[in-house]
Amino acid sequence: MPRPPRTAALTVLVVDDEAPARNEVAWLLDQDERVGRVLTASSGTSALAALEREHVDVVFSDISMPGLDGMQLARVIRRFSERPQVVFVTAHDTHAVDAFDLDAVDYLMKPVRPERIGEAVRRCLAATDRDDEPEATPEDDETIPVELGGVTRFVRRSEIRWVQAQGDYARLHTPTGSHLVRIPLATLEERWAEAGFVRIHRSTLVSTRHISEIHNDGGRCTVLVDGTELQVSRRHTRHLRGTLLRPRATTDEG
Repeated sequence: MPRPPRTAALTVLVVDDEAPARNEVAWLLDQDERVGRVLTASSGTSALAALEREHVDVVFSDISMPGLDGMQLARVIRRFSERPQVVFVTAHDTHAVDAFDLDAVDYLMKPVRPERIGEAVRRCLAATDRDDEPEATPEDDETIPVELGGVTRFVRRSEIRWVQAQGDYARLHTPTGSHLVRIPLATLEERWAEAGFVRIHRSTLVSTRHISEIHNDGGRCTVLVDGTELQVSRRHTRHLRGTLLRPRATTDEG
């Protein structure tokens, strides 16, 4: 029996050099009423050719492929003036940090479950809605892949209150818990400076928008972030105060 016409408009391109995996993902996407068309490609090169011919909203790509692999394909897509969303579909979790750097919407582990495909489609639609807003916000809310119970999930930067360094790793603190990720604190400090994150200690990075109080007792400076008291080192105290006071002075002038 033919399927009734769909109202959704997502056009999806599935890229995988292995036909069984490619066909499985394509079939699962075809069952989703929010997906309009499903195209397929057997390599990164053929995917680029398809992207030149067709308008595509989302690319579901394997990572380990001969020739142009999924990561390289995503880097090329990132340079498009009108770029599709990217979802990685892989059997390995070792590329999650790279996916974060490439602004991937989701990161699916093989074998892919129908509910994870549905969640990925939901994320893509939400990202598309944000792109369609008349004026983009100056700081796009990034997502960070985290491992939780053997499942890779994404935490939004806006949820993070502070970050603690743990060697080459960083622990992200949110209202619902903490997550250890393999990203150096110095990398996050540089990447998130414009989003209001500032170093207050050699091992601590905080979101200034979530600082509710600052105390100075006998030369010992601390800040209260989401109910937790965090120490500010002497070398970072002046910079922190300047950062907190600068927006306030601008507001007063307006």
